[in-house]
Amino acid sequence: MLFFQLTLLAGYAYAHWLQSLAGRTQAILHSILLAGSLALLPILPGERWKPTQTGDESFLILLLLAATIGAPYFLLSSTSPLLQAWYSRERGVVPYRLFALSNLASMLALLTYPVLIEPNFTTRHQGIAWSTAYGVFAALCAFTGWRASRSRPAVHESGAPVLSASLLKTKLLWLAFAAVASTLLLAVTNFLTQDVASIPFLWVLPLSAYLLTFIICFESPRWYNRAVFLPLAAASLFTFAWFLIQGLALDMKIAIAFSTVALFGCCMFCHGELVRLKPDPRHLTGFYMFVSLGGAIGGIFVGLIAPNLFNAYYEFDIGLAACAILLAWAVMHALRRWDGIIPKAITVIFTLAAGIYIGKLGLIAKQGVTGYRAVARNFYGQLRVIDEGKPNAEDAYRKLLHGRINHGIQMLNPKYRRTPVAYFCADSGIGHAMRSREAGQHWDMGILGLGAGALAAYGQAGDTIRLYEINPLVVDLARSQFTYLADTPAKVDVSLGDGRLSLEREPGARFDLLVMDAFSGDSVPVHLITREAFAMYFNHLKPGGMVAVNISNRYLDLEPVMERAGTAFGKKTLDFDLDPEADDLLCNVSSWVLFVDPQRPLPNILRSGRVLPPHSGFRIWTDDFSNMFSILK
Repeated sequence: MLFFQLTLLAGYAYAHWLQSLAGRTQAILHSILLAGSLALLPILPGERWKPTQTGDESFLILLLLAATIGAPYFLLSSTSPLLQAWYSRERGVVPYRLFALSNLASMLALLTYPVLIEPNFTTRHQGIAWSTAYGVFAALCAFTGWRASRSRPAVHESGAPVLSASLLKTKLLWLAFAAVASTLLLAVTNFLTQDVASIPFLWVLPLSAYLLTFIICFESPRWYNRAVFLPLAAASLFTFAWFLIQGLALDMKIAIAFSTVALFGCCMFCHGELVRLKPDPRHLTGFYMFVSLGGAIGGIFVGLIAPNLFNAYYEFDIGLAACAILLAWAVMHALRRWDGIIPKAITVIFTLAAGIYIGKLGLIAKQGVTGYRAVARNFYGQLRVIDEGKPNAEDAYRKLLHGRINHGIQMLNPKYRRTPVAYFCADSGIGHAMRSREAGQHWDMGILGLGAGALAAYGQAGDTIRLYEINPLVVDLARSQFTYLADTPAKVDVSLGDGRLSLEREPGARFDLLVMDAFSGDSVPVHLITREAFAMYFNHLKPGGMVAVNISNRYLDLEPVMERAGTAFGKKTLDFDLDPEADDLLCNVSSWVLFVDPQRPLPNILRSGRVLPPHSGFRIWTDDFSNMFSILK
């Protein structure tokens, strides 16, 4: 998202600068750049882009995107303001409705990709098709530029104000409204996908609401009515404050619905005010450049500054506070033409309300990190550690949270301190796997995903456990807040970095058991469950070794993915679903799949596993193809 916003800014700035040149020069320069960008096609990254370092991957991701899609997208992003400027120059009409059309196309692409494109085409075919379409676009765009360069400038229609002496103030307002809307979009997306529910495609809702406000506001100025949308914005701000106070007590469906509507209300206000401030078409490209600059400021704040500066999602509170200030300004601006005590009283009330609201947001932000043993945040999200229950109670435990998702538990009662619990208890699938070895047998184990380190509790003297963890904060908290790693008699070492990439650099045939327990929120990262990933896992097993995959989650049915992978490599896939009694102290609901060698005798303890039925109509996932939409529960 940050790359999108920064490249959009660069494209809009280029379009603005291009308008200072003669028409023929514009056409020549733009045609040269379009032709040059074709040399970078197709937009498919090579193997050299695999990361070799650990930690914050922000810079590498931006560099990868710049090297692959950067030049084509830079020129695509300049198209909307360029074509509007050329159209306005030739026809003499106000072209702002074309911006609504552009955003409508963006929203249609956003909504159709997961249901039409991704399920039916591999990423390689998508890249080739997109690159071919881009070549056609480049030819059409160059033709349009040459056509526009030969036309005579038309007389412009009236209808948009020419910028006056208050140019600086107007530009600052463009920046402010665009930056606040961008900040709220990204902050609400984080709020929904981490503190409410890690539902696949949930991020589509706030982005659609954001784009919809652009479409409505720029389609016609009549759609934005201050009498309607200023009160709606005020209601939206208080709705968000109420949600932040409620926290995890929120009903998921209510939180998603009202957050999306509230975001729509705030963005409708911000973008509606932008439309009220739009200039004469002669200043069109400059206007778009400042709007994109505001969006980039919001993206940089949320995407780069906040994760490295804050330990919680304070950017949400800051975005709401800024929106409240802008709302108070808009109310004062709307009432300045009216005389009398009532308009003045309303202005004073809104100003005081904004001040009280900002103060309340500060208290809410403080409460959001109160009561936790540890709160930390980095590129990979926010982690919190909290103790639940009375300290001396038998059922008291310590929990590691990533957003709202439980990523590890340890009982506080000394009797259970070294006992693996929750998804890893003895009755779970991984518990069956760990207890399937013969007495006195030493195991070499590999585990992708550390969490609180609960699986280390299965280690015995003489065992070796190699843990793969991408997030350095998880390693720090597992060692400082939990004792599993310190208590295990096994030899433990931790490899920091993406588990799959780390395994690729290591020798094979070394593990008796390889466990895949890596999660992003509540979902398994797709690149860890593809055909290529499983080929690597099986290559790292000793003869007769097992692979165990944790598929516990609320929203995805991963059984077809597991069965197809097992069938492709001639493995028997055993499913272990655990649904413990409500009063079970040690176990949570869990689902594990074990991949075992069908040529080896099956230990008795594993015979209770359910062999996954064939899913012959399901296409195996590869690094080049996956279809999340098809496995939604």
